[in-house]
Amino acid sequence: MADDSHHEHTFESAESGGSLTFPMQCSALRKNGHVVIKGRPCKIVDMSTSKTGKHGHAKVNLVALDIFTGKKYEDMSPSTHNMNVPNVSRKELQLLNVDDGYLSLMDTDGNIRDDIKLPEGEIGESIEEQFNEGKELIVTVLSAMGEEAAIAVKEAPRS
Repeated sequence: MADDSHHEHTFESAESGGSLTFPMQCSALRKNGHVVIKGRPCKIVDMSTSKTGKHGHAKVNLVALDIFTGKKYEDMSPSTHNMNVPNVSRKELQLLNVDDGYLSLMDTDGNIRDDIKLPEGEIGESIEEQFNEGKELIVTVLSAMGEEAAIAVKEAPRS
């Protein structure tokens, strides 16, 4: 047998959801589910299936919105093909401060994050306004494919 030193492998351990995406058959995708279109994590807002044509495959027509930018994407794929689905996670973090366009957030373990941008538009304005009123806020942070964004805010329950 060949020299075994060529067959030593080092495997790094990964958390569950260590992969950015996982494959799913087109026909198994559902409205309000997630899918990767043109390399962007998207939420499916509409989907329709066309009948099989003379070349055999039913096609799935997807309309989806980028979960971070809101940009609309469309894609068509045979229903038997696999598409990538992003691993999307949602965390609720306590807002400590708003500073220079960034949020200072704390998770339940007491770890502090200063790398989440204050979102533009209504949500960002709402966060700043309520924070300036002295309210205790919980910010919902969505993460997928190495990107993170604050997508919602609510007042923390009084203890």
